Amino acid sequence: MNLKSLLILFFLIGCFFSCERADKPRSFDTISVTEIKVDSSSIRAIEALEDSTLLFTTSDGYLGLATDTIASKLQRIHYDTIVPHFRAIATNGTDTFVLSVGNPALLYKFTEGEPELVYKEEHENVFYDAMAFFDEQYGIAMGDPTENCLSIILTDNRGATWNKIPCEKLPRVEDGEAAFAASNGNIAIVDNQVWIVTGGKKARVFHSPDKGKTWNVYNSPITQGRKMTGIYSVDFYDSENGIIFGGDWENKDINFSNKAVTTDGGKTWQLVADGKEPGYKSSVRFVPETEGKEVFAVGSTGISFSNDGGFNWKKVSDDSYYTIRFVNKNMAWLAGKEKIGKLILE
Repeated sequence: MNLKSLLILFFLIGCFFSCERADKPRSFDTISVTEIKVDSSSIRAIEALEDSTLLFTTSDGYLGLATDTIASKLQRIHYDTIVPHFRAIATNGTDTFVLSVGNPALLYKFTEGEPELVYKEEHENVFYDAMAFFDEQYGIAMGDPTENCLSIILTDNRGATWNKIPCEKLPRVEDGEAAFAASNGNIAIVDNQVWIVTGGKKARVFHSPDKGKTWNVYNSPITQGRKMTGIYSVDFYDSENGIIFGGDWENKDINFSNKAVTTDGGKTWQLVADGKEPGYKSSVRFVPETEGKEVFAVGSTGISFSNDGGFNWKKVSDDSYYTIRFVNKNMAWLAGKEKIGKLILE
């Protein structure tokens, strides 16, 4: 073997071992979350920003900002005599949007700190659960049925206006099928694709390949049949690989039929860790830059971690949180009852 061939061989061997180490999923026995108190507010909707700060919205009408170890309530919204209960928040990179649950549904746009009401819906059954943006221009929000379909509203002009999709363009819901406003986690987006999950007497996955223009719906193996059963959260690492998580809010220790994964874009789902911990969780998220291997799931029952794509889990904290969002592979924000949490993974 000549010198050139020998150098190439050493390079390839070195690359193999370094790449193997870089791609190896991490393992955590425990984690530590820095808790930041937010008095008198329940927080289920958070949006992690690229500068590592956090936008959040509260049950008592506030838009807030968390930076490092400080959480501040920036501005409170009133609509006539109503203090909106916000459980959805999203940004399009320039503006921030918050959406309330209950009747009337109120969607506000914040530009340079000033709130503008850009969508309002009145109906005895109106109840919006989650909101997200595809990019700067296109956004989507979803909620419980007011007729025989899910409530889905879209924007194609940076959130200036929103329009509801008529039921004739959406799959029909089953009796008792709705969604949960538990973590702003009912929507997952990858490029132009969007997935929406439901629960109650039916737990299914709705999918659109074209930013909400056309829809299909797929069955899931997640527990269903009662009012508080079903899918509470969904996340996709890429266009094919996703995870759904939920369970029974009234029986949170039950760990059968409450978590599943897909490798075909949501058409079919496989139960994972069935009959094993964890039980009910309200929010699930892939850790960025980990090839879909590292996953966190949080809820009032604590924080659990998987380093094999959701097939096996370990409880890493008893801390109770409703929702989690990652800034990068080493940092995440969490939120719960009267608190924000900052998670650093080392």
